[in-house]
Amino acid sequence: MKIFRFRDEQGEIRLGAIDSGGRAREVVETAVGCFKLTDKQIRIGALLAPVRPSAIICIGLNYQAHARETGLPTPDYPVMFMKNPAAVIGPGEAIVIPGSCKQKPQVDFEAELAVVIGKAAKNVPVSAALDYVKGYTVANDVSARIWQKHAGAGQWVRGKSFDTFCPLGPVLATPDEIPDPNDLALSCVLNGETMQESHTSDMIFSVSRLIEYLCEDTTLLPDTVILTGTPSGVGFMRKPPVYLKSGDRLALSIEKIGALENPVA
Repeated sequence: MKIFRFRDEQGEIRLGAIDSGGRAREVVETAVGCFKLTDKQIRIGALLAPVRPSAIICIGLNYQAHARETGLPTPDYPVMFMKNPAAVIGPGEAIVIPGSCKQKPQVDFEAELAVVIGKAAKNVPVSAALDYVKGYTVANDVSARIWQKHAGAGQWVRGKSFDTFCPLGPVLATPDEIPDPNDLALSCVLNGETMQESHTSDMIFSVSRLIEYLCEDTTLLPDTVILTGTPSGVGFMRKPPVYLKSGDRLALSIEKIGALENPVA
């Protein structure tokens, strides 16, 4: 099932899906990660991010081609950092260039597969890791490179956590839609030009391996969102570099999930 999260005309937050007739129908979560499609038709006021994360854990340098373009060695272990959950926005909402980046904007795009954890996970082996997944969505790990590389004291969290720096959407695709998360095409299109085009099979650490690694002696709470890394083609590695500016439009797509579109302001 592909589930979208939205605010209805009365301001209530609800879940929905599109049925075979193209109508929006309400979805209820009967238990953590268990969804039921009802017969109730609904009117959508505004689309929201498909999940409200309890935490956002991110993986850097997780595609072979991206490691090559940066000139960095393939990591022996996943490179981990975090984003502030307050950075999340939904489809159609604007990515805002921060005031603290006006002198040297250097705000970049990163198309990523996002994994949503459905039940508390701790010390889960690779063989069982996907059993803990509620679903998958598209993420943009927006990054202020000047803060990431020079103003964050060697830590990436600051440059990754400005408000609006974590678009998610358009839907949550449940695991039955995606039996193998490492068999998906993904892309990033900026103003009609393809910037990133890759496949999740190029990941250095698979989704299952990432879950095993992240939950070793550490509990991943339900609705933890894992951003699994970005492929090659990011703006700061281009010659000349390509950074986001007001008026730009981004469309990030992942096979079997859909396209996440956001303007830049």
